[in-house]
Amino acid sequence: MSYLFATADERQQMLQRIGVESLKTLLDQIPAGLQLQQPLDLPQSLTELELEQHLRGLAAQNIGASARACFMGGGAYDHYIPSVVDEVTSRGEFYTAYTPYQAEASQGTLQAFFEFQSLIAELTGLDVANSSLYEGGSGVVEAVLMAMRCTGRMERVVILGSINPEYVETLRTYFLDKTAQVVLVPAPTGTVNVAELETLVDDQTACVVVQQPNFFGCLESVEAIGQVAHRSGALLITSFDPLSLGILKRPGDLGADIAVAEGQSLGIPLQFGGPYLGILACRQQFVRKMPGRLIGQTVDQNGQRCFFLNLQAREQHIRRAGAMSNICTNQGLMALRAAVYLSLIGPQGLREVSELCCRKAHYAADRLNQIEGCELVFAAPFFKEFVIKYRDGANVAIRKAAAADIDIGPALSRFSDLDWISQDERDQYLLIAVTESRTKDEIDRLVAALSDH
Repeated sequence: MSYLFATADERQQMLQRIGVESLKTLLDQIPAGLQLQQPLDLPQSLTELELEQHLRGLAAQNIGASARACFMGGGAYDHYIPSVVDEVTSRGEFYTAYTPYQAEASQGTLQAFFEFQSLIAELTGLDVANSSLYEGGSGVVEAVLMAMRCTGRMERVVILGSINPEYVETLRTYFLDKTAQVVLVPAPTGTVNVAELETLVDDQTACVVVQQPNFFGCLESVEAIGQVAHRSGALLITSFDPLSLGILKRPGDLGADIAVAEGQSLGIPLQFGGPYLGILACRQQFVRKMPGRLIGQTVDQNGQRCFFLNLQAREQHIRRAGAMSNICTNQGLMALRAAVYLSLIGPQGLREVSELCCRKAHYAADRLNQIEGCELVFAAPFFKEFVIKYRDGANVAIRKAAAADIDIGPALSRFSDLDWISQDERDQYLLIAVTESRTKDEIDRLVAALSDH
């Protein structure tokens, strides 16, 4: 048996039925000495996140236990996941659902995907979103291939050097058997010089790809970059952090034609590297060049709302050799988690999460920048992630943090596509990411660990 609290209207109906004006009038019949006196002497209430942090702290006091803190970045982050996300998505009808080939028998699954698409379109400020791709890296590649189809330009793609180097590596792998040139624009100050970018974009360029915030956590001049792309007839592709949009402008508002993202931060745990979630949205005029699948809404013969597979670009359907993508399915369960998360926190919650990430990251950066032999590398504005230079070496910093039960990194030396940074400096550079899940005590613990020379 389950119990739900009565609403204010229901309580008033019950009071009227028994002929009592108010709940206080009803309770006044109880002798004063037996009534619970207000206000109660209770500690201040905690949010779900604060309560979990408190319980983890208590558990860490057990012998042999540890309270690890994750400050790792580079594309996967330790964000807080409300417990209701796990509760809803673990239901059998969602957890075991597969690709909805038969629309008439898959209305619940189709509606879940439709809601996900609607949420992503609103989040990005673009007209339409598909029902998810595999993950962020292949999402960038699919967006580039889509831009080439939309523009008819197959020879040149310009990518900012501040984008996640793993995304660049994925793109180069896809392009091994293609003649298209991939031009990488260096970002020595943490962001790309727009004037230099303009010299590299010509009338053969299919698209310009920018990440916001970029791989180093810095904020790019996306509107100016978009103007450079559009003046040459190229499309602007923006790879974005979904949780940054609580305080930053949406990709559509910045002039993006196609927006892609890694959706792991939307209620998906780190879970050893996957599965994750690829997000893709675009403007209406490009919808028929979109990879993956699109769920539509209509009415049946009885006038009832229903859902169906609207557009499918996969090779197993009628397109066959003319398919635009080899995306054969979608990350349905991960897309559902993202939809539940976004529906739960809403616009205000999204803003609060963004503000917490930003404030805590800047507090951590300020504290770390005061350590002798440790400095903030880039002066550009940043959101939740930043690069530090550790005099003794990035790997030394990682080991010191690990000894204090803290995970940081990655070290930039592991990425070959950042070869425009000298090897000596790359050996000292590493990423630090601070999410809303991190506490002031954990940040101070990190500072203490790296202060030990």
